Amino acid sequence: MAAGGSSRSRAAGSARRTYAAGTRRAVAKRGNGGQRSRFSAVRIMLVVLMVVAGAKLVQVQWFEAPALSAAAERQRTLTIDIPAQRGSIVDRNGAKLAFSVETRTLSVNLRALHKSMDEYAKKYPDKGRNFETEVSGAAKLIAQKLPHLTTEAEQLALLHKQQSFTYLVDNVEPSVADQIVKKYAWISVEKRAKREYPGDTLASNIVGMANWRMEDADVSKHNLHGVIGLEKSRDADLAGTPGREIVNTQNGNDNLYLPGTEHVLNAAVPGSDLELTIDSDLQFELQRQLSDYAAKAGAKGGQAVIMDAKTSEVYALADASTFNPNDPSTIKDDLLNNRPITTPYEPGSVNKVVTATAAIDDKIATPTSTLEVPGSIKIADRTVHDAWVHGTQTFTTTGVFAKSSNVGTLELAQQVGPDRYLALLKKFGIGQKTGIGLPGESSGYVPPRKDWSASTFGNLPIGQGLSMTVVQMAGMYQAIANDGLRVEPRIVKAKKNPDGTVTPEAPPKTERVVSPETAKTVRDMLRAVVQNAKSPNAGTAPSAGLEGYQISGKTGTGQQIDPRTKAYSSSLANITFAGILPADHPRFVVGIRLDAPDSTPAGHSAGPLFHSIASYLSQRYQIPLSDGPSPVVPLVVG
Repeated sequence: MAAGGSSRSRAAGSARRTYAAGTRRAVAKRGNGGQRSRFSAVRIMLVVLMVVAGAKLVQVQWFEAPALSAAAERQRTLTIDIPAQRGSIVDRNGAKLAFSVETRTLSVNLRALHKSMDEYAKKYPDKGRNFETEVSGAAKLIAQKLPHLTTEAEQLALLHKQQSFTYLVDNVEPSVADQIVKKYAWISVEKRAKREYPGDTLASNIVGMANWRMEDADVSKHNLHGVIGLEKSRDADLAGTPGREIVNTQNGNDNLYLPGTEHVLNAAVPGSDLELTIDSDLQFELQRQLSDYAAKAGAKGGQAVIMDAKTSEVYALADASTFNPNDPSTIKDDLLNNRPITTPYEPGSVNKVVTATAAIDDKIATPTSTLEVPGSIKIADRTVHDAWVHGTQTFTTTGVFAKSSNVGTLELAQQVGPDRYLALLKKFGIGQKTGIGLPGESSGYVPPRKDWSASTFGNLPIGQGLSMTVVQMAGMYQAIANDGLRVEPRIVKAKKNPDGTVTPEAPPKTERVVSPETAKTVRDMLRAVVQNAKSPNAGTAPSAGLEGYQISGKTGTGQQIDPRTKAYSSSLANITFAGILPADHPRFVVGIRLDAPDSTPAGHSAGPLFHSIASYLSQRYQIPLSDGPSPVVPLVVG
């Protein structure tokens, strides 16, 4: 039994093991096949994903890299044009007549602001913040920070304009602009500059005006540019060259620059400074005196110039009426004209210096030689009278010009002859631009010789029928003061370059008009114009005399054309004076013109104004006294 039991037990055990083994093998077979299937699927999926990722990586790195890089760069950097610092304009002593200060201009993209604030209001309705609350707050802040530039009402009107973009306010100090943008980051800021003119009207007819210009399609050229005067004619020297830099922005906001991230691509090159020959103190005084005198005389206007007798450097150039470049309300067309060089007029008797010079230089007369002068003279079809009624009198040559006799001048001019006269007139620079270096200069007018009628030579020698500017008129007397050598006037002395070097202006042109001996003789003769003696030996302008100094000069009264009759007026005239200080050692030449005065403080003359100007000059420049008083000479004999 034991054996039999043992045998069944083994069989039974063996049967169980056989079942279990088969089952395990079947299960194992099914299990291994499923794992292999899943592993295969995962491997395939991984391969596919890796292929897709690789393809995308190739696309990004190779095909889309430049565009994506540029887009990323735009999100974090901003390229900014750097305006060039405009050069200053200074007087001969370095005092600034014009300079620039950095400013900011505020603007806003209204379309973007509307969109962003509408989205914010929808997303956060409980915040109570929307377009209206935002612009109201900004308008109030801007008005508080900039009360001298704008008002809250003006800002609200701009912020409610029916357009996509608007400028809000110009000429904002950079620090104030930063404060405003810090609170309202949607306000954009542009770097700009403002031109300052510390003297207001001082030399504005010379300096002109510059403002921010944006006409050029090239944004980099938006900058201060001149519109009139030296600011315009010398804009290329003053403007400089703009630069460009890259800065990082915060959160893609172009208004928020990250400090220290600036990278200059091209540095801006400042403009050059211009040094003028003008003395700003003298310019101020001349403008003041001329304006006051013209007002007292009831003149429509007036112009004056002060020149160095030797170099022709212009120390002052004034118009009785001018504008203030700091005040837009004064900028009117009729005030922007630089009349001392742009507006010619018929000068009257100051032009007699041409005949006087020719008569002496050609040895037709001497200062003391005499001439029988009747009260009138007939030239072709017209009769010319002296300014006062008299019979035939014996004048010295000096007396003809000191008394300003039209008749005596024409008698001498006839001996000179028209061709010689015309040649000398041109040598004095009449009928041609002086080359002073200011825009808009007039040549004046001298009728061509071929157009002269029989009576033309009865007009020209007494200063009618031709025209000149104040600077041209003074230039004639500069030649006499400078021993016969006329020097081209100039008003710009030098250019100071950004690197500190100085480039002087080109030397002025010169022309020998007459010999030094002739010039001195004429200069001495013209001292009698201010001679204060008993009649009939008094000159036409004793009021122009200055104690301690010899003065040479000449008065003039040039008839104006009556705009109604188109003929010479009996009441409208140009009152002129040209003078040399001192006559014995010339330092300055002064030219004055009054436009149609009703009266003058000392008769029909600008002599008192010359006296006042000469007095200031002698003190400011400590001009040594003359060697002695001018001799009293006979003007009318018998």
